[in-house]
Amino acid sequence: MQLILIVPFRMQMWNLNTYLYGPKDDLKHRLLWREVYSAEEEAQLKALVCEAESRGLTFVYALSPGQDIVFSSSCDLTLLIRKLRQVSDLGCQAFALLFDDIDHSMCQSDTEAFSSFAHAQVTVANEIFHFLGEPPVFLFCPTEYCSSLCTPSVSKSPYLLTIGEDLLPGISVIWTGNKVISRELSPESLAEVQSVLRRPPLIWDNLHANDYDSRRVFLGPFKGRPPGLRAHLRGLLLNPNCEFEANFIPLHTLGSWYKEGKEEGKGESDEEAYSVDRVLSAALQAWMKELSLPLQPGTSTGALASDEIPADPVMSQDLKAGENQVSRSFSHEKTPRRGLCSGSVPLSEAQVRLLVGLYYLPHEHGPPAQNLLQDLTWLKANCHCVSVNGTGKKVSSQKVEEWRDRAGRFLAACDDVALLHSAVVNSINRALLYDIYPYIWDLRNTLLVAKAFICWLGERDSMDDLSCHLHGVEAESWVVKGGLSGEVQMLLPVGTSSELFSHPPPLFPTSRLYNIRPFQQKDKGELYRMVRQLHQRGKGSQDAAISHPDFVGDRCLGASLALCPEYSLVLEDELGVCGCAVGILDVCSFAKRCQATWLPAMRDKYPSRPHGASGHTATKVPLYFHEEQDYPDSLLYHFPSQLRLEALPELVDCSVSRSLLTALLMALKANGSQGVFCEVQPTDGLWIEFLTKLGFLEILRGEARPREGVVLGRLL
Repeated sequence: MQLILIVPFRMQMWNLNTYLYGPKDDLKHRLLWREVYSAEEEAQLKALVCEAESRGLTFVYALSPGQDIVFSSSCDLTLLIRKLRQVSDLGCQAFALLFDDIDHSMCQSDTEAFSSFAHAQVTVANEIFHFLGEPPVFLFCPTEYCSSLCTPSVSKSPYLLTIGEDLLPGISVIWTGNKVISRELSPESLAEVQSVLRRPPLIWDNLHANDYDSRRVFLGPFKGRPPGLRAHLRGLLLNPNCEFEANFIPLHTLGSWYKEGKEEGKGESDEEAYSVDRVLSAALQAWMKELSLPLQPGTSTGALASDEIPADPVMSQDLKAGENQVSRSFSHEKTPRRGLCSGSVPLSEAQVRLLVGLYYLPHEHGPPAQNLLQDLTWLKANCHCVSVNGTGKKVSSQKVEEWRDRAGRFLAACDDVALLHSAVVNSINRALLYDIYPYIWDLRNTLLVAKAFICWLGERDSMDDLSCHLHGVEAESWVVKGGLSGEVQMLLPVGTSSELFSHPPPLFPTSRLYNIRPFQQKDKGELYRMVRQLHQRGKGSQDAAISHPDFVGDRCLGASLALCPEYSLVLEDELGVCGCAVGILDVCSFAKRCQATWLPAMRDKYPSRPHGASGHTATKVPLYFHEEQDYPDSLLYHFPSQLRLEALPELVDCSVSRSLLTALLMALKANGSQGVFCEVQPTDGLWIEFLTKLGFLEILRGEARPREGVVLGRLL
């Protein structure tokens, strides 16, 4: 994915726009920096340089040789010059040398030739600067490019002091702020950097960069940088989201920030001049106009007027619909169920505001996301209020009512996100769909599980300790992965099991709405019909014809629904029930209860010789209810719980089956289970693959026991 940087850039005045070319998918930018471009690559790069020039942009070519360059090697210096000369011959007149994210150590020859790592970098940078004719735009990214990377501090860093003293004054030095991704930039901190570097720094702003976390995107405004910073900077580079469509509000609000900084002499403070709420509202209104257009991936409307962004920025991105988005459906049907995207409806303003609020900024959630996390945290911490057994303490009815009210609010918020997911899928703006869909799909699935968990908490018995572990010290944004989805995930009982949550989205988006909820007795008939239908597809009509209408349901689900319905969950969509997951918390105690009550009832329901049945048929049915549990004690010691998952094969998005199973695993873990197993047929390769991706491993095979099934288990 190409890394794009759009900036207002200043040498003497803030009056230029700059495009910095530093793509991570160009191997000759970093890993293979010594290699020159082929004729075909030259043509593509020249076209990009010419396009930038035609739009009034300064095209900066960046090279990152720091991983393996030998600074004292005349050969490496010659190769570096050859590479930059090739790019210069294409019409490029601005360059950058990047030495970020590399090891400080030097090889033996460099240690002998240079007094320090900084001295080695400065020597090469100065020589390249001279060779290129001292171009007006030449950038240098140091290895210590933010305060948190400086040793021991900014003002006392030998590395930065050398850079400031020896780097030629015509070279601009890149800086990201206090951290790699800085929440705020202050004039005071920049004044310190300027003093050490002996020049104003050029900010490389990672506020909206999302290339470090595949589950995060940032749609929020440019903030935390008062317009008054301009006096302390050489320029500002904005490192945007990888997804083109996600950058409308970041760029629009950056344009507003730039305009506000130009207007001087009004006697307004920075806060008054640049109101985040005001510029965000203006950006939302402008984005609404673009989102109502039938855009396809790779197209642009030029919706940002020239007075909003100083010039019309060039942004290029390869949009590969479906790239790394491979999923396998359990269906072999040629016609899937309804719900595939149609692309005919624009998003409403409320939905766009919700979208931005869910994917705001790296250090800050928008109000919708904040409310979701606060409610989920509170509901989890106070779930004892609605537990049947509880903690033995009397809970006031007012507290119970508060829990129910907040649960209702949380469930409604989850439904709003599900509706937003469907709206994005059906959006008339297909460019938005392809860029945003993986993120909203991921959040929809995570909240589907969280919603099921809260519904289950509201109806079940006492749970083990569900206390929350919150992070008190602010770290870099990549320390806690996943953004809102990741934080919701970590509040759930199986939140540390990333394999249950992180999967690529389906190749074909579907707008179908799904719900996972606790089993109710009225669901029994529909579930029985579903498993009978699945049995008929798998075994054929001849085998199904010999069975009582309830036989398959009684055999597959009956005992669990009767004896432990609290661990039974139902998956439904707009057409009705389409799946279920049933669990057994303690197989040993369940087997005793089954022998005492369930099996005698089944033997009465299915007599040994039903009316009109042949001898073979007469014995086949009751034999199923004479089977005893034959799982070894060693298995049940580590995996005391059991589950069974049933789902119609017509599900377009098989990820909901994963969410269904995850919700059941949470319920089992919340009540103390340390491990769970399930049994599948050895010929059912799709289910074995499905379970394996969710962390299940084969722990028992048929040759070790009377039955043929393969037993897969996972620890919780």
